[in-house]
Amino acid sequence: MATGPEHYREAERLLTEQVFRDRAGSTTTRSYQETVAAAQVHATLALAAATALGTAAADTAAWRDAAGTKLRG
Repeated sequence: MATGPEHYREAERLLTEQVFRDRAGSTTTRSYQETVAAAQVHATLALAAATALGTAAADTAAWRDAAGTKLRG
């Protein structure tokens, strides 16, 4: 089972790969609609996990890492 941050990263990865495939004009077995749908599922699972888990210190650090943000201080 994947964690919320892992789902977030997978959604980003799927969308990034799709953009590169589109720019290259390559054909793949996965259609654009399938890729976007899969990314949306991962993003929804990430949102559900973030909502359910609260703000424990370990969760906060993992979410900031996944979102590419850094603590100031």
